Amino acid sequence: MSLAEIPLCVWRTRSLSFTFRGQTIRYWTAGQGEPLLLIHGFPTASWDWHYLWTPLAQRYRVIACDMLGFGDSAKPVHHLYSLIEQADLQQALLEHLKVDQPVHLLAHDYGDSVSQELLARHHEGQANIASCVFLNGGLFPECHRALLIQKLLLSRLGWLVARSFGRDDLVRHVTQIYGPCTHPSESALDDYWSLVASNRGTRILHKLACYVPERALHRERWVAALQKEGVRLRFINGAVDPVSGAHMHERYRELVPNPDTVLLPGIGHYPHTEAPVQVLRHYLAFRQQALEPVAQKVAWS
Repeated sequence: MSLAEIPLCVWRTRSLSFTFRGQTIRYWTAGQGEPLLLIHGFPTASWDWHYLWTPLAQRYRVIACDMLGFGDSAKPVHHLYSLIEQADLQQALLEHLKVDQPVHLLAHDYGDSVSQELLARHHEGQANIASCVFLNGGLFPECHRALLIQKLLLSRLGWLVARSFGRDDLVRHVTQIYGPCTHPSESALDDYWSLVASNRGTRILHKLACYVPERALHRERWVAALQKEGVRLRFINGAVDPVSGAHMHERYRELVPNPDTVLLPGIGHYPHTEAPVQVLRHYLAFRQQALEPVAQKVAWS
């Protein structure tokens, strides 16, 4: 079984826009039913979900946006980018779409941290989250193994690294975090670069990279949100991801009560593009489970 790809050129024609704090945000929505908010990672955009988009839209009302500074959304140069503001953006998008029922989250990488903030707000009575599934991301900053490019972007010369960043740099750093047999095609890499470069995005890469220390700043509140009862969680993890792979999965099982996890051998940092069929299967199984908490378990696929 395979899932049909939505070419980036087609994906872009389906986008809509709304204004968030004076900036234009591109977003997508399809389907009917319970709202499912898809939150992408760094440094790409919501097109990352294109393999899963149609099958999920056949079951749910799926919603996704290119967050501020990403993809085809606005990328203001003189702006302080923050995961907290990105969570504000997600809530503003739901308000724009008049979503007033509990929202399910499916997140990856940078989006995991945005989801943790939304979970914290849920427990504080400021959001209404029904469930959350995480893909590879830095849920526990002490386990996150930053790439060299992230360290360079965070250095004093980060602005210079960002402005000189090119397609070859993207290819070099992205391919090293994929599984050994699941590398993206040249066409996909071209599309990733198109999304990064859109609206002169390389000028702000160093500013976006500040999410790494921001995770550490909010670590206690965000980990506490994972440990509280009331919202069903699952962690689907590509095991061979050098950034947040099996070691992050192990830490999740140490710290999260009754952990519901799935480990994907041979899969890297992007499970939803490397193994979309497996991710879809495990996500749908999660949604079909009874609402009662389940005993500790781990799945292998």
